[in-house]
Amino acid sequence: MKIALMDSGIGLLAATAAVRRLRPDADLVLSLDPAGMPWGPRTPEDLTSRAVAVAEAAAAHAPDALIVGCNTATVHALTTLRTLLEPALPVIGTVPAIKPAAAGGGPVAIWATPATTGSPYQRGLIRDFAGGVPVTEVPCWGLAEAVEHADQPEIDDAIAAAAALTPRDVTTVVLGCTHYELVAERIRAAVQRPGDPPLVLHGSAGAVAAQALRRIGARPEPEAPARGAVTVLLNGQQGALPAPALAYDEGRLLESVTPAH
Repeated sequence: MKIALMDSGIGLLAATAAVRRLRPDADLVLSLDPAGMPWGPRTPEDLTSRAVAVAEAAAAHAPDALIVGCNTATVHALTTLRTLLEPALPVIGTVPAIKPAAAGGGPVAIWATPATTGSPYQRGLIRDFAGGVPVTEVPCWGLAEAVEHADQPEIDDAIAAAAALTPRDVTTVVLGCTHYELVAERIRAAVQRPGDPPLVLHGSAGAVAAQALRRIGARPEPEAPARGAVTVLLNGQQGALPAPALAYDEGRLLESVTPAH
C-alpha cells in the first residue's frame, strides 16, 4: 500500500502521522512545494496551479490514494485535482471538523488562518453544520508560518494572541489549519481555563487518514510491521524532510520509524 500526501509545507505532518499510526506498513510519499509556500496568500488560480504540480509529482509515484493535507488547497483546488486524477487515483480533501465540534453543543471557537476566517467557505460550513451553536471565528495571525519554521517564540506569541480573541466560555476549539494540529497541546494550554472542564480540540488528521483507507478498501492495522518507506518530494525532486519537521512529534515519528529519503 502506498499513500501520498501533499501540501505547500509541513502542515501535512499531522495527517501523515495519522496514516502511519493506522498502517505502519504503508509506504508514504510526501509532496511539498517549498519554492511556492505559503499557499494561503496566493490567488485561487495560482494556488491551484501549484497544487496541481505538487499532486502530479506525487501521482508519478503511483500511490493508491492522495491526501490534500491543507485546508486552503482543499477549498480552491480539490475539484480540479479530482477532475484530473480520479477515478484512477482517489483524492481526499481536508475539511475543518466543524460538524463534530458543533455536535458537542459548544460554544465553539474556530482557529483558522486570517484568509480563511470569515470566508464564504468557512461561513458555509458554520451555516450547514453548526446551526444553533455559538461559534466564534478566531484569526490566527502568523501561527501557520511560525509552525512551518518551528519558530518557538513566534508560535508562543501567535497562540497567545489568538487565545486572547477566544471567548472565555468556549468549550471546544476547531483547529482549522493543518499546521495547528502540530501544536495542539500548546493551544489547549493557552485556552484552557482553570477549574473548567477539559477543553475539547477537533483536528482533521485522524478522520482524513481513515477516509483515505476507506476510499481504497483498506482496514486500519495499527499492529502491522513498521516497514513502510517514506519518500519526500520537494518541488518534484526527491529530498529529505525539512529540518523544522523534526521539531514536532509527528516529524520525529516518521524519522524514527524509517529514515526519509
